[in-house]
Amino acid sequence: MARHETNYDYIIVGAGSAGCTLANRLTADKKNKVLLLEAGGMGQNFLVDLPAGYLRTMVDPNLNWLFETEPEHGLDNRIIPIPRGKALGGSSAINGMLYVRGQARDYDGWAQLGNRGWSFKDLLPYFKKMESRDSNTDYLRGKNGPVNVANITETFPILDSLMEAAEEAGYPKNQDYNGENQEGFSYYQVTQKIGRRESSKTAYLDPARNRSNLHVQTKAQVTHLIINNKQVDGVEFKIHDRLQRCYADHEVILCAGSIQSPQLLELSGVGRPEIIKAQGINVIHELPGVGENLQDHYISRLVWEIKNASSLNQKTRGINGAVEAINYLLFSRGALTLPPGVLCGFVKSAPELETPDIQYHIVNASFENPKKRVFDRFPGLTIGPCQLRPESRGSVHIKSPNPFSAPAIRQNFLTTDLDCQIHLRGMRIARDLLNTAAMTRYREREVTPGPRCQSDDELLDYARSTGSTLYHPVGTCKMGNDMVSVVDDQLRIKGMEKLRIVDGSIMPRLVSGNTNAPIIMIAEKAADLILKVHK
Repeated sequence: MARHETNYDYIIVGAGSAGCTLANRLTADKKNKVLLLEAGGMGQNFLVDLPAGYLRTMVDPNLNWLFETEPEHGLDNRIIPIPRGKALGGSSAINGMLYVRGQARDYDGWAQLGNRGWSFKDLLPYFKKMESRDSNTDYLRGKNGPVNVANITETFPILDSLMEAAEEAGYPKNQDYNGENQEGFSYYQVTQKIGRRESSKTAYLDPARNRSNLHVQTKAQVTHLIINNKQVDGVEFKIHDRLQRCYADHEVILCAGSIQSPQLLELSGVGRPEIIKAQGINVIHELPGVGENLQDHYISRLVWEIKNASSLNQKTRGINGAVEAINYLLFSRGALTLPPGVLCGFVKSAPELETPDIQYHIVNASFENPKKRVFDRFPGLTIGPCQLRPESRGSVHIKSPNPFSAPAIRQNFLTTDLDCQIHLRGMRIARDLLNTAAMTRYREREVTPGPRCQSDDELLDYARSTGSTLYHPVGTCKMGNDMVSVVDDQLRIKGMEKLRIVDGSIMPRLVSGNTNAPIIMIAEKAADLILKVHK
């Protein structure tokens, strides 16, 4: 808990993937006094540590902000759930634990936009610094970092056959998609240690909790920044209906994520004047890019009933479920260690492309009721494609001056022709895989969208009516040099003093894969940037 002191060297807002990383790195020097503020609780719940617990934590209001989009006009005006972690560890406490760095060209693209020091060559040391990879034989991988990157403990004949099917269709197997080349199919790597979730809390915060120069305050929601003459001196936050203020001698660092970092800026009078004024808030600093440039991955799932193999649908029910529970308790293995995607695939939608632009999340399971996480009675297989680099752009903006009201989130999924075409290609490739000779003995029937759904319009209608986010919102306070950039390449807010943003919102473009690993990497680099200035 925080002491009664009101002055710190650094105040970190948000104890998620980035915030926990920064708290550890900044307090390694005993001279730095750091306050880490988290709006959620401690996250002490066995379902957080249990890998399969994500099925429940993703819908638990005690651990999740449970944000929602505004009606999405590209998705039949549906409202899409946007889960975000609300506990120490942030979204790394509730996510699917899939460890994906992305492609080198993602980061080289950031550098080509004028962001010095953000090429893959510049960032590789931070990826290596963060990870501990036991089966590491590659110079690109780390060995001694805080984040344990493990192989999935279970493999399955049907998924092995699906990799053979991919080879039959011209897509190679890949020993390490986080190595030199992302393309191909393999089992996912996961942020787990001895069968337990490895969140940023367990990897970074827990080892630093006993440091006298680190003060962690949970249940503390920051309501606005304390700004004087465009200098951020501190923050105001609420604990149990009591307002408190703390001040930072060096910097305030926003690590609240792509939804709440722009929200907090706008509540503090920083952003687009018309947005801020509409809520009766005084404009302190005009910065038109705040809340713009929202990007995310969109997934729709194809489901098959399978034969000649069991699936997780059966392994987690009745006596089988009890056996799996015992297997986990005794050996930390089995179905309860599995993430939402067991097998991955990274493929090109067209052969002339330089790198993959489609990612697959594949699992030998299926849901009768996805919202309630109820498995189908029949043995199932689910393949979910997503376009890795969508063109669609959305926004996050306040719609109330009340800091406890959720902002308006507009993803604008499937609103460009390219996004629609690549997504359709991803669905058709999935079908092609099931129609290979390698999958003949397992293929019973396609359940959804079903054999009657064949034309582009029919498939796209299915994707619009059933798909969802992959929980990778980024870009709402982007790094760059253009008129809608919010931070520079040192992650400092443009035109303001003593304020940085360190989270996924600074990504100028979405990376080609899951975002937790890149966000921790961003925080590792940011720690060096900050410590260099205030040595």
